[in-house]
Amino acid sequence: MTTTSWIVMLVPAVLLASAVAAWPGSSAPRQQQRSRIRRVLFLPLSVVLVLALAACGRATSEKTVRRLAGSPEAVKARQEAESASRDTIAVWDTDTPLTLGLVVLEDACAGGQAKEWFFQTGDDRYKIRCTMYVTAYFGADLRRVADTVDGVLTAGDRTGSPIPFGHDFQYARTVVDYYRGKAGDPQGPGTGEPKELFSAGTITLNWDQVRTTDTRELIEEPRPCTPHDPPVRRCLHEPTSTSVADLRREYGMVFKLTFPTKDYFTVWK
Repeated sequence: MTTTSWIVMLVPAVLLASAVAAWPGSSAPRQQQRSRIRRVLFLPLSVVLVLALAACGRATSEKTVRRLAGSPEAVKARQEAESASRDTIAVWDTDTPLTLGLVVLEDACAGGQAKEWFFQTGDDRYKIRCTMYVTAYFGADLRRVADTVDGVLTAGDRTGSPIPFGHDFQYARTVVDYYRGKAGDPQGPGTGEPKELFSAGTITLNWDQVRTTDTRELIEEPRPCTPHDPPVRRCLHEPTSTSVADLRREYGMVFKLTFPTKDYFTVWK
């Protein structure tokens, strides 16, 4: 039985014992009787209150985090979240001119914090929260950026496609025209070469700048993996021997597909 359950059971017992102790044994004035009852009740009720706050405010232990992270419910949610991301990546690989070269997946489960009395972040409201981060890197021909982006939009035009960018996205069409030499800077004169298509809550697509010469921005290497310690922490780098630089040397430029952070499993306090 949990500590909180014991406290709930203890409260009536404390109140009963205190009331018995406070019951007057003589014909003392009523005011003195009330004062005595308040004094007798104050200490046990204070103790119960402190115990209750302590029980509700503890951080989740490492042992509990590991147990919950390995539970059947967590395993199922983890598999479903990973499969959904991989299925979407497969569509990008098969339906667009991009060629998949590298997938990085990070998965971490963290325990809830102790009660936050002042600077509240919400991390004290759950026992455990598991979060997944997925990024995919693709190679593409730097001489055909316009065709590549246009091909992405064509794939996104299809009904039911998980690709959120289509030809109804005016800014994306402007990007294509920019790389075809038909239009100026998509975000206005002087803003320079574009490097991103963004869809709130779904996917962000970034790419190497190929026209800029002085301050050209390139897709960076993924950060090193955190220690692999399933089920609490996982980090996959597939294939392990491939880098972003390798893709750039092979294809000419790199596109990066970033999925939004996904909290796939939470147990509330």
